Amino acid sequence: MKILVAIKRVVDHNVRIRVRPDGTGVETTGMRLSMNPFCKRAVEAAVQLAEAGQGDEIVVVSIGPKSAIDVILTALAMGVHRGILVETDENLETLAIAKLLVKILDEEQPDLVLLGKQAVDDDSNHVGQMLAALTNRPQATFASEIRLIGQGIEVTREIDSGRESLALPLPAIVTSDLRLNTPRNAALPMVMKARSKPLAIRPVAEFGVDLSPRLIIEKISPPAERVAGRTVSSVAELAAFIAGDVSQMEAL
Repeated sequence: MKILVAIKRVVDHNVRIRVRPDGTGVETTGMRLSMNPFCKRAVEAAVQLAEAGQGDEIVVVSIGPKSAIDVILTALAMGVHRGILVETDENLETLAIAKLLVKILDEEQPDLVLLGKQAVDDDSNHVGQMLAALTNRPQATFASEIRLIGQGIEVTREIDSGRESLALPLPAIVTSDLRLNTPRNAALPMVMKARSKPLAIRPVAEFGVDLSPRLIIEKISPPAERVAGRTVSSVAELAAFIAGDVSQMEAL
């Protein structure tokens, strides 16, 4: 079975996000960037399947600037066999990303495609579903468990009311939840070995996809600062404070 994993490079989830002073987007200059946490679960799932003898080849693809090679190298160090970077300095919308991935799927013909359910920078949760629609492949989103069964897979997914199990024929597309697994930290020998693995860098223009933006972002602003809490000395004081808040709301 051939597995393809799509990953994204984002501002590290441990870093406090800052909005650019002009409100045009999130500040990335000088910020620590790393693989999207949801994507890292997808990589780990692919490697675990290969280690269990259920995956013959794992290919990882990322779309972004040349500096995005670092997240591909991280995936290669985790156990992925080869990588592809679709190089572009443009900030692409999710539909353009999905259309580019369609081209990669046409070339690679993977049996299973894994993606993070969303990226922590825009939280759009679009690409997996769009890719499934464009390729007419069955999909399962928010996966917390993936098992190969016969000629297909069984996916346990997180839903509002609990969990749901779906049986899908291959080829299929699955997006990962954080509960899917705990990604490994690659040992130094694997990090060194990653640099010798195949990594193709391909310009985005090579794919002939219309990347014209369809959305206009007027402004991005940080959320309002949270009001500091207040400590009260007694239940009576707490009751008076709550009563005061209720009176203010009624006045409005």
